[in-house]
Amino acid sequence: MRKGLRIVAGITLAASIGVGGVAGGIYAAGGRFNTSKSLELGLYWITDAPITKGAYVMFCPPERKVFVDAKERGYIDAGFCPGNFGHLMKKILAAKGDTIAVTPQGVTVNGEVLPYSKPVAEDGVGRPLPQLSSARYTLGASELLLMSDSSPTSFDGRYFGPITRSQVTSVIRPVLTWKGE
Repeated sequence: MRKGLRIVAGITLAASIGVGGVAGGIYAAGGRFNTSKSLELGLYWITDAPITKGAYVMFCPPERKVFVDAKERGYIDAGFCPGNFGHLMKKILAAKGDTIAVTPQGVTVNGEVLPYSKPVAEDGVGRPLPQLSSARYTLGASELLLMSDSSPTSFDGRYFGPITRSQVTSVIRPVLTWKGE
């Protein structure tokens, strides 16, 4: 029995090291795994593409109260960004010159309501979510609105507003993805 247990333990250890090595190699080469609702689940690859409307990006949240609260609530993981925030992955749905508004029906960009953008009052455990003003706002040269394009419950621009282009660390492209939920 002990010999069988040692063999199983050895195989398990070898498999763990192998999987860890493969995952580490993918990460070192530019692969990033998305496990959140914000984008489709799966593997994304860092590219040298420009930061443009419609691009998927990774960004470091700015050190603002809304992000500190989000981290404390578990919406954002700890990581290597300033403030000990983890990177977030979103899609750029508005940029320089676009007029945005957060309305009860959803976020609008140039008057068009974005899919999956209707704000909700509270999270899944009943805590109130931040609510932005519904005033129309035209994005400046360095501002971006980052949103989910696949989940109505993502923590995204409808709750934290625009971010600056300097917060974006990488443009990413989907490689192998699938729908969650």
